[in-house]
Amino acid sequence: MHGTVARRALGGLVPPKIASPKLLSGASPSGSGPLAPLVAFYYKLPKGPAPTPAIRGLKARFFSGKNASATPVLGLIGGVFLVGYTLDYQLHLKHHKNNAHLN
Repeated sequence: MHGTVARRALGGLVPPKIASPKLLSGASPSGSGPLAPLVAFYYKLPKGPAPTPAIRGLKARFFSGKNASATPVLGLIGGVFLVGYTLDYQLHLKHHKNNAHLN
């Protein structure tokens, strides 16, 4: 594997200002070690599983999680049918009620 490919692939794992080549090469005169800033950075990161996000929006409420169901989709289909039939009746079908347009 080429060096540039490895650097590009692993570049997001280690922050560049903490793990610089100057810091990683050679020992420091102080007893803390050359990787002390890197260890301090990773020590401050949160540990354990990530907290569950708060439920927001219709998609999260009805289609994700333990209460997922198809009820909103079926309600939408039924609502579109009712509105469409009502419009069709009012604009066209009520004129055929008394045998209009028969020739």
